[in-house]
Amino acid sequence: VAEVVKTSSDPYVGRVSLVRVFSGTLNPEETVHVSGHGLADRGHEDHDVDERIGALTAPFGKQQRVLGRCIAGDLACVAKLSRAETGDTLSAKDDPLLMAPWTMPDPLLPLAIEAHSKADEDKLSQGLARLVAEDPTMRLEQNPHTHQVVLWSLGEAHQDVALERLRTRYGVQVDPVPHKVSLRETFGGRAAGRGRHVKQSGGHGQFAICEIEVEPLPPGSGIEFVDKVVGGSVPRQFIPSVEKGVRSQAARGVAAGYPLVDVRITLLDGKAHSVDSSDAAFQTAGALALREAAAEARIDLLEPVAELDVLIPDEYVGPVMSDLAGRRGRVVGTDQAGSGRTRVRAEIPEIEIGRYAVELRSVSHGTGRFARAYARHEPMPPQIAEKVREQAEKGT
Repeated sequence: VAEVVKTSSDPYVGRVSLVRVFSGTLNPEETVHVSGHGLADRGHEDHDVDERIGALTAPFGKQQRVLGRCIAGDLACVAKLSRAETGDTLSAKDDPLLMAPWTMPDPLLPLAIEAHSKADEDKLSQGLARLVAEDPTMRLEQNPHTHQVVLWSLGEAHQDVALERLRTRYGVQVDPVPHKVSLRETFGGRAAGRGRHVKQSGGHGQFAICEIEVEPLPPGSGIEFVDKVVGGSVPRQFIPSVEKGVRSQAARGVAAGYPLVDVRITLLDGKAHSVDSSDAAFQTAGALALREAAAEARIDLLEPVAELDVLIPDEYVGPVMSDLAGRRGRVVGTDQAGSGRTRVRAEIPEIEIGRYAVELRSVSHGTGRFARAYARHEPMPPQIAEKVREQAEKGT
């Protein structure tokens, strides 16, 4: 039984794993079983595979001394373990074992980054993958909603070290950018819209007209499309085209460029042409109808709300609760968590806690820690929503 205690990358050898043997003997060029390690939420998949190890070497400064074997208590460098990561267990392939996983602190400080140049963009993916493989306390997120690359770390010093390592070791220059939260849009009331897409410019034209009605649904309902066309005013083969058009427009947003959610879109009527109507024409008409309905209705912005669990010494309960209230947080309870410590539970908009890992350290003099989890999306206050719309219009 052995454990990977550190992972690093060598520009000539590739991935190098520093392994400590706890029992038995590890020999070069043998096949071992790799198992671990319970950090799938940080981009480290669970492992349960057999791998053949290469040569064993003993680290001695910058030199590597070749080892004939590695016995219990020894440390050795193993090259070319492509799947094993820090904290994984190596064991005999015919008798696989798993050591208790390491308890890692959660990375709670986000840093959105983008490549400094086109050359850096080509190397960014590989550099970030190696960086995260070396450091299990760092999490890499490719946010599908904001389309940002986000590095989650333990603090500002951790961020600085990671960016410096990217630059010096992997030759990748990145620029920090403002971190975005995944906002949503929804209708504040019922509205109707008419989409008219009629073009005739010689040859085959385009003709599609559709009328829709949009109404809000309870949170978490998503987008519901209902067909109430009667009399064949919209031919049956084009109704999926209208749905595709409104769903595509909903994904792009109708007010500030954020996805539209929690609405029912009902197709009521329309017109078609026997020659000029097409799938593309009705997709465009559906999108136009949704935009017209949005122009006539109140569009609410929804922001993600997090459940925050803060553990602090008793003397800092007051300052922490005041700080949460200033961030639009709602304290939902406090509990005693052992001698002289209190757990504060609160719900707070995620837009207010982007740098909470740094700010809690300041408020609690470095004695507090917290955990966060997504709870739901809630309507954003009008004055803040207006600022977000203005920023979206400016492209910031």
